[in-house]
Amino acid sequence: MKILIIAIGQKLPEWAQEACNDYLNRFPRDWSVEVKALKAEDRTTKTIEKIMQIEAERIRAAIPKDAVLVILDERGVDLTSQKLASKLNNWKDQGRPVVFVIGGADGLDKQFKSEGDVLLRLSSLTLPHAMVRVLILEQIYRSWSLLHNHPYHRA
Repeated sequence: MKILIIAIGQKLPEWAQEACNDYLNRFPRDWSVEVKALKAEDRTTKTIEKIMQIEAERIRAAIPKDAVLVILDERGVDLTSQKLASKLNNWKDQGRPVVFVIGGADGLDKQFKSEGDVLLRLSSLTLPHAMVRVLILEQIYRSWSLLHNHPYHRA
């Protein structure tokens, strides 16, 4: 299974980078999970709409062909860990790579969000971007553990 997390913003606090690396190192070889951090657009000379359009183009360029596009959005569907694991298993069976997208400080372009296969909400709370990266990696790892009867997930 190939999973790519595309995130706008390259610099993470040390604690978040350590946590991301910890989860990335837990996956077995048959689960290729990668984080691709893209440059955030300069916010001093452009409108928010223009910034989001430029960032959306950067994201589109990084998405593999035929990928399932899962966009993280506060208005997305609220899945349990078990339901996310089930969806990941179905996508794996289809042989499609899965891409999770984390937008920039101003969010994601409306048109880009409409192109997603799934809008997914991690929480009703507003979360810092660094925490979102850690949480989505943790949930992907939890999905792996559920699908492989690993003791990490205890219901």
